[in-house]
Amino acid sequence: MSESNEKIYKAMGITGGLGIALGIIQIVVGLVIGILSIVSGATMIKNRKKILF
Repeated sequence: MSESNEKIYKAMGITGGLGIALGIIQIVVGLVIGILSIVSGATMIKNRKKILF
């Protein structure tokens, strides 16, 4: 029974670490996409005067 508990304990540690790593990656990707969206929107607003109808 003790060996089983050790395996579960190790698996939980690995799973927790992966969860934290994936969370950090999601935060970074979200920030990058947000920044790119803001820059793209600002560029569109800046260049809207160049459009002729």
